Amino acid sequence: MSVTTLPPSHGATPGRGRLARAVLGPEQEPRLARPALWGVLGLAFVLYAWALSGMANEYYSAAILSGTKSWKAFFFGALDSGSFITVDKPPFALWVMGLSARIFGFGTWSMLLPQAVAGVVTVALVHSAVRRSLPLERPGAAHAAALLAAVVMTLTPITVAINRDNNPDTILVLLLVAAAWFALEAIRRGGPRALLVCALLVGLGFNTKMLQAYLVVPALALAYLTCAAAPFLRRLGHLLAAGAVLVASSAWWMVIVDLWPASSRPYVGGSTDNSVWDLVIGYNGLGRIFGRGFGGSGRGGGASFGGESGAGRLFNDTMAGQISWLLPFCALALLLAAATWRTLGTRAVPGEERSSLSAIGERGGPRVSRAAWLVWGGWLAVHHVVFSFSSGTFHPYYSTAMAPAVAAVTGMGAVLMWRAYRRSPWWWVLPLAAAATGAWSFVVLRRTPEFVPWLAWAVAAAGVAAVAGLVVARLGRGRAARAAAGAGGAAGARVAAVAVVAALLAGLAGPAAYAVTPLRSPINGTNPTAGPSAGTGFGAGFGAMRGGPGAAGGTREMEAPPGRTGQARSGPGGGVSSALIAYLEQNRGTATWLVAVGSARQAAPIILRTGEPVIAMGGFTGSDPAMTVQGLKELVASGRLKYVMADDARGGPGRGDSEVTEWVRASCAAVDGQDGLYLCAP
Repeated sequence: MSVTTLPPSHGATPGRGRLARAVLGPEQEPRLARPALWGVLGLAFVLYAWALSGMANEYYSAAILSGTKSWKAFFFGALDSGSFITVDKPPFALWVMGLSARIFGFGTWSMLLPQAVAGVVTVALVHSAVRRSLPLERPGAAHAAALLAAVVMTLTPITVAINRDNNPDTILVLLLVAAAWFALEAIRRGGPRALLVCALLVGLGFNTKMLQAYLVVPALALAYLTCAAAPFLRRLGHLLAAGAVLVASSAWWMVIVDLWPASSRPYVGGSTDNSVWDLVIGYNGLGRIFGRGFGGSGRGGGASFGGESGAGRLFNDTMAGQISWLLPFCALALLLAAATWRTLGTRAVPGEERSSLSAIGERGGPRVSRAAWLVWGGWLAVHHVVFSFSSGTFHPYYSTAMAPAVAAVTGMGAVLMWRAYRRSPWWWVLPLAAAATGAWSFVVLRRTPEFVPWLAWAVAAAGVAAVAGLVVARLGRGRAARAAAGAGGAAGARVAAVAVVAALLAGLAGPAAYAVTPLRSPINGTNPTAGPSAGTGFGAGFGAMRGGPGAAGGTREMEAPPGRTGQARSGPGGGVSSALIAYLEQNRGTATWLVAVGSARQAAPIILRTGEPVIAMGGFTGSDPAMTVQGLKELVASGRLKYVMADDARGGPGRGDSEVTEWVRASCAAVDGQDGLYLCAP
């Protein structure tokens, strides 16, 4: 038997090489899809990394610096290299930044660049997850949805602000988006391996910010249970196995710390009984949702820097410009997805009957698309409810965890609405979504009329043009068809295309304007936000017009909550003079700690200025019962501590009502010329 080899046809082009595929994408992709993605990722890197400066949140910066000097401090996430007390979060995010600081030396860029890179990777994962969740769409539609999702993720104002900071939320969001990616892969492939990786990543998220990581679990579990291809009992078994992995990957650090002898490890900052478990259920867990004292903790908040809890919190003066721009669009997209559930992920359009469906089995059929709607829609709904109604401490930057869901639902929703607009009775949803998005953007921008004064009116004009164009093009298409006027149909398509561009401008111009403001401001990590100041964040309800416009910037000065005057500053603060620090360095001797102070607000800046361990006796707020009289006596007697600050104005045990303060003043000698400083050496 002979085999004839045919020569390649004239003009055939060889397949793309590996580098070309990385830059331009596979040949079957739309020509501009991959270059457009690279452009969005480049924009994200610029927004997240441009002109990084300063120490961001000094509380975490001090812990990162301390971790470069002591592996013990690194493992426990201790504030000081002497390992007296930990920060009030688990240490995974500190480990990421701390490893970079150990490799490249501690500094702004070694600390913050990993955060910026993590933000860019998150954008790429959102793009990939959305693109791979629309397997039955035309390639152009899937890539369009993914690209729009990536753009929205990149331009979310609060995400830009937090990705330029060293708070743990950036790493948390990356881990949770990666978990969602693997959950969708598990549904696509029908096997448990990717699901177990998903559970592992959520567990790492728990070791980044504790129970907040679990807010995505209901959506991921529901999507797998209802959409995976395996039989129901097998799916249930897979979820139980994933639950075991989740528990193990969440609890290992907590178990090690709580079983470690308390005398040879740091106090668990934020807890009332020196245990990570108390931190989980109290200050960093249920106390955040239900308020002060819940779960056995005396802490847990009550101070909300994002406004009063309630249905309108995410739309108030403080929060609206950070995350709410596209929430009306997302709500309509989710309603349309629910109304057209039977045709999601198929070649049919919303409104067609089941009999018209085709290619059901292609690459998983509608299962993956429906799972994506459950994952991202459930993610958004759970976070919206929890963040709106939680009574504990709430900062605006917490809402960055909503950004991936907002981005994905916007991207998938835009494609769904466009298909419905072209070929189904649901065509009116797209003009309605454009109108709602443009109107809300106008309202948000007019709350600070001095911020880019013309932008609100430009957004309003674009919104009106978008709605008018979409309605005219849709209604005119029927007339053109009845008149058999081909040119009329082409003109209608052009009008619709222009209207879509106008709708994109109306929806993205506001967040884009807010997103660039952090690039012009020093990084201050305590309460990072984007855009102009529009209120204090306390008590601003839905539609409230509190406060006046302020200078645009990436942070807002953190104002003290009612009843807690003087505890909040633009940073951890401290107020310790250079002369006092110089005195301590000269007279410290062989003591392990340079000085003991009331709270981390004092300790962190001293640690950053000197690189030496400083005891924060009361933890972050000064209220942790970490230091006792007996413990202080032992430190002094062993020579590990000589100096203590006991100033009423400085918080913590130095407030004047503490047994520690009373003992210091009764048993130690005040240092002449150094107000509030006591020498306690034997």
